Amino acid sequence: MRPIPAEQLTAAARALEAGGLVVVPTERWYMICADATNPAACNSIFDGKQRPRTKSLVLVLPSLEECEKQFVVHPEARQLADAFWPGDLAMLLPWHSTEIGEHHPAVGSPALTTLSSGPLGALAAAAHTPVAATTVNISGDAGTDAPGPAITAEEVRGFLESTGVRATVLLDGGVSPAANHLTIVDCSTPTTRLVRPGLVHERALAAVLGRKLT
Repeated sequence: MRPIPAEQLTAAARALEAGGLVVVPTERWYMICADATNPAACNSIFDGKQRPRTKSLVLVLPSLEECEKQFVVHPEARQLADAFWPGDLAMLLPWHSTEIGEHHPAVGSPALTTLSSGPLGALAAAAHTPVAATTVNISGDAGTDAPGPAITAEEVRGFLESTGVRATVLLDGGVSPAANHLTIVDCSTPTTRLVRPGLVHERALAAVLGRKLT
C-alpha cells in the first residue's frame, strides 16, 4: 500500500470536520468515514450502503488514553488492546455515561471501537471530531459472486457513482492487500466473547487471554 502524504491527511481531517465524507485506504479495505457526532453525514453513509441503522459504524479512536476516558475498559479488554491496538481488532465497549453515547448515535451502545494503524489511524489522530467508519460497499454484499468491499480507489469510485454518495476526499493508497475484516469481540462485560472472526486469529486472542473465547 502506498503512503499517504501528510498534507492530504490534514486536508481530509478538515473535510471531515466540515461535515464531509472521507475515504481512506487500510490494509483490509477502503473505509468511508464521517464525523461520528454528525447525524446527516453518518446517515448519508447508512443510506448509500443500504445499511440498517441497527448495524453500527465503527468508532476509530485516536488513542488508548481517549478510549479510557470515554469507555469502561474491563481487564480482558485492556489485555487485548495492549496486544493488538493499533491493528485489526474491534471491541464492543460500554460508554462511561449514556450522555456521551447519545452524542455518537451512529456507533451504537455499546460502541464498536478500534484503534487503527496507517491512514485511518492518522485521520482519527488529526481530526478534531470523532471518526465513524465502515467499508465501501453495499451492506450485506458478502455472497460468493458479490464484489465485496472496495480494495482499490477505482472500486471506490464505482461505488460512489452507483450509489450517489458524495465523498469530499478520496485518498488513494493503491491496493488493500488483506481483503479481510476486523476481528470483532464483545468486551461490554468482564468476560470477552468472539463476535466475528477476522484478521486477528481466534488462537491469538486465546493466547493473550489464556482461554478460548466462546
